[in-house]
Amino acid sequence: MENPVDLAHDLIALGRPAEALALLEPLAASGRMGPLGQVTMGRALLACGRTGEAVTVLREAAALARDWPDAAVSFGRALAANGALPAAIAEYQRALRLDRACGAAELALAEAWAEAGEAEKARTHLARAEALGEAPVGLRERLDAMQAQARSDAGYVRHLFDQFAADYDTRMRGALAYRAPEILAELGAMVSGGRMRKTPTLDLGCGTGLAAPAFRPFATTLTGIDLSPQMIAQAKAGGLYDALEVGDIEACLAATRRRFGRVVAADVFVYLGDLGAVFAGVRRVLKPGGLFLFTVERHEGEAPFVLQETRRWAHGRGYIEEIAAAHGFDVRGLVECTPRVNKGVPIPGLAGALTPI
Repeated sequence: MENPVDLAHDLIALGRPAEALALLEPLAASGRMGPLGQVTMGRALLACGRTGEAVTVLREAAALARDWPDAAVSFGRALAANGALPAAIAEYQRALRLDRACGAAELALAEAWAEAGEAEKARTHLARAEALGEAPVGLRERLDAMQAQARSDAGYVRHLFDQFAADYDTRMRGALAYRAPEILAELGAMVSGGRMRKTPTLDLGCGTGLAAPAFRPFATTLTGIDLSPQMIAQAKAGGLYDALEVGDIEACLAATRRRFGRVVAADVFVYLGDLGAVFAGVRRVLKPGGLFLFTVERHEGEAPFVLQETRRWAHGRGYIEEIAAAHGFDVRGLVECTPRVNKGVPIPGLAGALTPI
């Protein structure tokens, strides 16, 4: 009689994971399932969409078989499916430390870095995976499409900030010396004759709410939008917002019927190259006489915007001036600033204050 684990493996390959689970569950209940059986069961659970259970089973398998690359890769795939992309990448890297010729780990890393918006890293691992005999379907085409996009992948941004939400404020205010909200509040006061008026305020990419203390005193209502559910949860706990929404800022600007007297985007446009859609959206929701305050990281080259090694976009002064005019804004202020530091080095930036014409 064929080994039930081998038979389950074949059933998964045939696209019949539920039947594989039916074979493996009695074996698991008897306590006679080793790491191979656990990995197979975890893969079946994952194929059935039961990602939480798959993570539990495969975590135990990876712990029992620390020297088995396939266990690490399978655990990583479950983590990725459950939304823990950085932890998944760590497991794939561990698999490669165990076996430098593990094609499954190279392919998994290529897919993970593509999901994270890191196209060049994804291409490197894709080439290695193909050299080791893996045959990915559609990944190269996806990477080509990513390269053509002038924005960071939304999945990457969401995963990044979900992972760091808990200690985000400490990191930003500490090692990164983050001051973008204060810079914008000062600029807003300067172009408003010394003090900003109270008005409905929209905080784009609000994160955990670091801009809220600077703008709450000047907001009749304060609304925040962010891609990351974990960041929004932290902002809600702060108690300074009247409304919070999880979503893409461009989509939210295009869909909302609300109008605002002030729109703030502090350290947000580093995840967007082409700012056309968001400027158009802000122009649509901004009331006559309203104020649009934002920061960008600055570059001095001829290109309108460039993707830096940090995976953050930097924009040229000329581009900001041109796109502002194209979308019906008057530039009230566009000043050089240092919104944050990186490893002790000041990051060159621009703080902008625009009003609708």
